[in-house]
Amino acid sequence: MQRTGMGLASLGLAGVMADAGLLPGATGGASRVLAAGPDGAYTNPMSPKKPHFAAKAKYVIHIFLNGGPSHVDTFDPKPALDKWDGKAIPHTLKTERETGAAFRSPFKFKQYGQSGIPISEIFSHLGEHADDLCVIRSMRADVPNHEPSLMLMNCGASTMVRPSMGSWITYGLGTDNANLPGFISMCPGGYPIKETQNWQAGFLPGVYQGTYINSKHEKVEQLIENVRPRGLTMGEQRRMLDLVQDLNRRHAEARQREAALEARIESYELAYRMQMAATDAFDLDREPQHIREKYGDTVQARQLLIARRLVERGVRYVQVWHGAGQPWDSHDDIANNHRRLGNECSAGIAALIGDLKQRGLLDDTLIIWGGEFGRTPTVELPKPGANAGHTNGRDHNHHGFSMWMAGGGVKGGTIYGQTDEFGFQAVENRVHVHDLHATILHLLGFDHERLTYRYAGRDFRLTDVHGHVVHDIIA
Repeated sequence: MQRTGMGLASLGLAGVMADAGLLPGATGGASRVLAAGPDGAYTNPMSPKKPHFAAKAKYVIHIFLNGGPSHVDTFDPKPALDKWDGKAIPHTLKTERETGAAFRSPFKFKQYGQSGIPISEIFSHLGEHADDLCVIRSMRADVPNHEPSLMLMNCGASTMVRPSMGSWITYGLGTDNANLPGFISMCPGGYPIKETQNWQAGFLPGVYQGTYINSKHEKVEQLIENVRPRGLTMGEQRRMLDLVQDLNRRHAEARQREAALEARIESYELAYRMQMAATDAFDLDREPQHIREKYGDTVQARQLLIARRLVERGVRYVQVWHGAGQPWDSHDDIANNHRRLGNECSAGIAALIGDLKQRGLLDDTLIIWGGEFGRTPTVELPKPGANAGHTNGRDHNHHGFSMWMAGGGVKGGTIYGQTDEFGFQAVENRVHVHDLHATILHLLGFDHERLTYRYAGRDFRLTDVHGHVVHDIIA
């Protein structure tokens, strides 16, 4: 608040201007909290901003396969595993748990499209879009544990509290819709491991934190609590909110530069505006029947359709989690578990790509697919004294795994990098998570070394002191 240079006196004028649609990013009908820019002019912190250079992508849909999908069972087939199945393979790599012999994939692969990208049968629906995919087979992370790997993938740091990628992107770009959050994270059934830290704003202003949606529900009233006022007209609620905000602002006068309070004031305003906008965006009954059928009727399919509706309305960053917990963490019975999980999302992801393409949105929307790491090509062994269930699953593997991207300026029909003949570690054109983040920011128009925020006497960035843009995968 102190950054305005004039305290809270301008907020009343701000509300009038926003109601009239005279502020950047304002669509009318609600007031906005303002912050001062370098020249002292009042700006909406979530107003659209220009990146460092011309961007190839404007929006991001991050499909997060929580728990770590197996790359050798999805997008990185290894014929050597058929030959070595049941035999010890030569390697000295450390895994979180003890593993044994080579374990062949229980799934068949087929080449698709003009590019001939091989795709597992559990993601066969993606075959029709193989020439849109850029598969990175040489991803690597730091450790084979969920918690630090989730933090690394989502926030760029394994152990320290850092802003999430979605927060960095909305900090840099703002949003194109003032009536919806710029960053939405959908995770059905509750929080994943590390909970809200996966979409935290960290030391960035709280307005850039992701908004969590429990997408297991179908009705808008269940997806977003209190989305419709109870017992009050919109006018009455507006007057009640004005009173609360007036008290908040008086409270803020004595607590200048209080970021949490500033974010809370903004959140009240956003919640009011969302009562109209969110009802529209999250109501899938407004979609034609043939579109809903194409996506499918699973929870994952529904939230993928919601993701399309959100970016269509200008939401900058949408993260779509495949379940709370670690559903893709197949230590047991990977043949049945991965097949079931693939069936839950394969058709929906294919429908999302086709839907965005048909609407002319794929060029502007970067789709990211993957988990926090991959899985071992060797079978996980049961712990001493435990049941012998761990004989047909795989352990965590951070040494080498696959992710893919589509749209948003990446080269479709491309395979980049390689793992060794067994799929244990990345050996060619290795891409660390920091490199992935640097490339994503580049596609959005940012030099990752210049997108910084001053905190505790230091300029921080998503990639910390690491990261190289992978130019070979950029169209």
